[in-house]
Amino acid sequence: MRAARVAVAIAFALALQTTLARHLVGSASRIDLVLVAVVHVAMTTGPVTALLSGAIGGIVQDALSGGIIGVGGFSKTVVGFLVALLGTRIVVARQLPRFVLFAAATLLHAATFLWLYSMLESRIPTASVGGVLEQAIGNGVAGLVVFELNKAVPWWRWPWVRSGHVKRRLEW
Repeated sequence: MRAARVAVAIAFALALQTTLARHLVGSASRIDLVLVAVVHVAMTTGPVTALLSGAIGGIVQDALSGGIIGVGGFSKTVVGFLVALLGTRIVVARQLPRFVLFAAATLLHAATFLWLYSMLESRIPTASVGGVLEQAIGNGVAGLVVFELNKAVPWWRWPWVRSGHVKRRLEW
């Protein structure tokens, strides 16, 4: 059941990302909903689930974007795994640590993505520091919205949040 919910969350984020990207202009289009979903899964589950969700979400996003397949998948895999490990070490029950974790995950994703692209191809995608910072802030806000929706809408709640080990970790 958990794998199905994670798959639905990643598929929903991919569908929303691909349909909204062509309609939004400006900084709102800089939000990476797949990365937000991967980080949310990483913060609410364990490292293995986060690793798999990052790999699958990133590879499918790479296939849909037309770039080198695997660069985004590897970047999201690294981010998901590290966020899951870090989420077990720090308290992520309040808004500010969640926002910082989403923003830091976005910065790590951008750095890993650009580093891998520079290793594999001679022309690197253009990315400005301001654009990456805007995406970090946008992803942080989107992550907070996802957590609030998770609390507010009972039918949306993830089943593992109510289970013992993750529930204790989130309620510190």
